[in-house]
Amino acid sequence: MDTLEAIQTRRSVRRFSDRPVEAEKLQSVLEAARMAPSWANMQCWRFVVVRDPAMKRRLSEYSAADSFVTARGYKSNPSQRALAEAPVVIVACAECNRSGDTRGQQYYMADVGMAVASLMLAAHAVGLGSVFVGIFDEKQVGSLLGIPAYISIVGLIPLGYPSEAPECGASRKSLDEIVHYEAWGPQAME
Repeated sequence: MDTLEAIQTRRSVRRFSDRPVEAEKLQSVLEAARMAPSWANMQCWRFVVVRDPAMKRRLSEYSAADSFVTARGYKSNPSQRALAEAPVVIVACAECNRSGDTRGQQYYMADVGMAVASLMLAAHAVGLGSVFVGIFDEKQVGSLLGIPAYISIVGLIPLGYPSEAPECGASRKSLDEIVHYEAWGPQAME
């Protein structure tokens, strides 16, 4: 699968088969994350790979719906079940003091975001599914996994073989709704 095809066909997967993820495939998606760009090449990302069923159930419990999710009409976090059932959960973290911090802007979220995007695209390219889960209790997750207090937990990524073919993705805005050329304003591409 080429890069553009992976970008265009990747979908969030929340239901997984119980088929284990092969060590080689796990290594390849982690390697893709490792190779992502980062601010000043600081590579602040850190990952915890969780396979233990009891630990994954606890991660699921720590990802209950919050006010943002309920305001969107959900009664629970739609990805909560995926955390418990996926063969692997990758916990994406940042060593914030190893990230860019200039003019009051910290770059660890962008750095980890690029690493996670690379990881998720690589997962899709090797036949795995994933979804980014950003709603969780950071203190409880950190305590469960022994993550030091100076490390920020950015997201949880359930990973495994989809139990069914992913449906079409959500619609995307057209380029003319999101792109401006030369300056902000209604401009058409030449």
